[in-house]
Amino acid sequence: MPEGPVSSGSNGPSAWRAAADAALESAAQELRTQLVAIAEQIDPFPAFPGAVFAYGIEVEPRGGGDPDLGCVILGNDGQLYELEIGLDDTQPQQAVADASTERHEELRPLDVPVAVFVHYAHAAIEAAASYVEGQGAGD
Repeated sequence: MPEGPVSSGSNGPSAWRAAADAALESAAQELRTQLVAIAEQIDPFPAFPGAVFAYGIEVEPRGGGDPDLGCVILGNDGQLYELEIGLDDTQPQQAVADASTERHEELRPLDVPVAVFVHYAHAAIEAAASYVEGQGAGD
């Protein structure tokens, strides 16, 4: 049996949980580093389709994402964000409106448990690779 936190003498449910949490955190940190490095290599970074100000690549995890989250994107800084797009309905409407002034776009840093982050980060790397391959840049 391989040596590691679970098999090195510590046994029992709390040790198993601690080992699993440590493994997830390690994976999350490695994925964060990879995402930043990948984003730095995508030049120019794409504008998000339908957005006026936001740049990003849509992230859609295999098997589905968290239904409580909106549109998740990989930002040009390598971070994951939830993108919210809407219209500013607090301003009076003009006959000919400038859509960019009425538009509301907000990037909220993805704030999810580490296991969910790992799921989305892996999907973000897949999405970035597909984007680059689609641009003909290859690897």
